[in-house]
Amino acid sequence: MEARDTLNDVLKQLRAEIKRQSKPENMMNYQRWFKEKLKNPVGLKGPVHKKISNQFFKLIKDESKKQILDYCEELLASEQSAERGIAFMWASNISDRLTKADFPRLERWLKKYVCHWGACDSLCCGALGALIHQYPELIPRAKKWTSSNNRWMRRGAAVCMIPSLGKGTGLKEAFSIADLLLTDNDDMVQKGYGWMLKVAADSYQKKIFDYVIKNKREMPRTALRYAIEKMPRNLKKEAMKKDR
Repeated sequence: MEARDTLNDVLKQLRAEIKRQSKPENMMNYQRWFKEKLKNPVGLKGPVHKKISNQFFKLIKDESKKQILDYCEELLASEQSAERGIAFMWASNISDRLTKADFPRLERWLKKYVCHWGACDSLCCGALGALIHQYPELIPRAKKWTSSNNRWMRRGAAVCMIPSLGKGTGLKEAFSIADLLLTDNDDMVQKGYGWMLKVAADSYQKKIFDYVIKNKREMPRTALRYAIEKMPRNLKKEAMKKDR
């Protein structure tokens, strides 16, 4: 069977299964998580969405990396949130096969196909974050996103550091990204870099606390609250104290 025939067959079955299991009430519940009006909200509960993704990934897992990423491109082009979510899950499933040469493609996905925080975090904590952890020399390229007009690129610059920070690496680069995003007035970006600092605090609590104290006059309260969320009560109280 030709690759195109295989792709069409897999996508046809996948879309039929998504349609079969989607429910209008799930679409309404999904939309409640986002300020943006979503064009095609996911009509699946999270566990069902992931189960369908895994079920159909088994049909293509032995294909080449290029072929799987091409499948992902087809799903992303559909403008269906459920299909785009599966594309990001499939890319994450093959993150151990990704190389630096794949960075431009994933960067383009972030710029072109991400339209809400859920998609941003799925891509950046998944395939993109894994790629950056494996090749930290890519961080300067991701850091450039901090000056983008696209809010999801700016959020992504921080969120893509989370896999590295979760493994105890990348603190210096995370501080550099936080510096660049420090006074960003977009709450989605503030939450993104605040989350990045919160994850870093699991391994570097004192350094993150000192960073927050040093910058709390300029740091938006949203970012500050996220950064200190898991710290002991006394440290949170000190960080939240307003300077006179």
